[in-house]
Amino acid sequence: MNNVADNLLVRQTPRYLTPTEITRLTQSITEQHRMDLLRLRAARLGKEELCAVDSTSRSAYGSELADIRWGRNRERLPLAQTTEVVVYTLSSHMPVYYRTFPGNMPDSRSLWVILADLEHAGFNDLVLVTDRGYDTLRNLEKYILQGQSMVMATKVGQKEVVQAIQGLGEFGARPEGMTVDSDAKIYYKQYDIDYVVESTGQSTKASNRLRLNLYFDPVRRGLELMELDIALSLQEVALRELLENRGTLGEDAMIKRDYCYHNVTYDPATRKVTAFKIDEKKVVKARSLSGFFSIMTHGLEFGAMDAFRAYRLRDEQEKYFQQMKSQMIADRQRNWSEEGKTGRLFILFVSLVLTSFVRYIWKTTKLYDLFSSSLDVVDDMRPIRLIEHTNRAKVITPFVGTQVDICEAFGFEIPEGCAPVYTSRQKTKRKRARTSKKSVKWDL
Repeated sequence: MNNVADNLLVRQTPRYLTPTEITRLTQSITEQHRMDLLRLRAARLGKEELCAVDSTSRSAYGSELADIRWGRNRERLPLAQTTEVVVYTLSSHMPVYYRTFPGNMPDSRSLWVILADLEHAGFNDLVLVTDRGYDTLRNLEKYILQGQSMVMATKVGQKEVVQAIQGLGEFGARPEGMTVDSDAKIYYKQYDIDYVVESTGQSTKASNRLRLNLYFDPVRRGLELMELDIALSLQEVALRELLENRGTLGEDAMIKRDYCYHNVTYDPATRKVTAFKIDEKKVVKARSLSGFFSIMTHGLEFGAMDAFRAYRLRDEQEKYFQQMKSQMIADRQRNWSEEGKTGRLFILFVSLVLTSFVRYIWKTTKLYDLFSSSLDVVDDMRPIRLIEHTNRAKVITPFVGTQVDICEAFGFEIPEGCAPVYTSRQKTKRKRARTSKKSVKWDL
């Protein structure tokens, strides 16, 4: 029995990598390899390709890496973290760029490095789509100076947005002067903005088709107003209880966060509440801004709803981050050297490209009706094996059922003899010989 086990080998590669070899492999990957890969990704993009920029945090076990910082751990674990930025195309949902940053760096501070990286790697004519985390005056002026086309969600508290909302005046169910979209069921209005930025020396550069797109959702407004009333009520109850029971407050940051709609007075020595009152100015502003959201575009001939639909495409990106952390088991940093971290990020990005391609094929072919997820597509192909016997020909297990549909969707050729339909190998047709009948003689 042992001899049979020794002679029967089922394997996927002729060589198994040991932990030492894996470490040496990852440490051999350099920044030059990363840039070479990014240039290849840039060459595959079309003109004015929509690309979403977003980041995710990853907790780390190592403590000596340069990018390891505490930041805000979303998983509430006592682990430091790094910030991983990925840029995706919104047409085919394929990753084209990646970089790591310290875990305590906000998204808005990382944009300048991302833009420089994209330029050095040969990414031209991209349209960057970013969320509110990248909305700062500094980044807006950087877009204008660099001539970068973009679709950026902006904070409603921004000066230009507040002025646009105030210009609508008082309204009841809907603002005057805004147009309704029957499909999205929201109101919208577009504003042209003239913005001039001081460039090098005494020269200046004007914005190129900089536009503010303002949207109003009456359903969202109702929910936000109700949530505001709930927050006011809960904060008042909590503060009154602290005042009556002479309770102590926490840090100033906690007071600002937990009692944001109240002005709280307390004794600095004992931190006991002495008085509180509603911040009427802040409450009025919150009520006036409720139901509104905005998107800014630059360098594009986009209408307000064009910008809205382009921005909505980036919702897919969160699913890819979830896929990276779950299916690819990359929710933790498991390396302790800078060289190993660089190599593992490179391999993770290549893996993300492959898994994204599988997901793209699944969503754009008939596989979408046959499988509930791209992971099910991969699981359906797992039973296929390449079996090798010592000194014998290799044998591939048959392709059956939906495995045939998967190969057709990906353009794979099923190995000879593995398809469900068998084709005869006979090359020539032979005529069947007729046996001669025995002659019968009759004696008359």
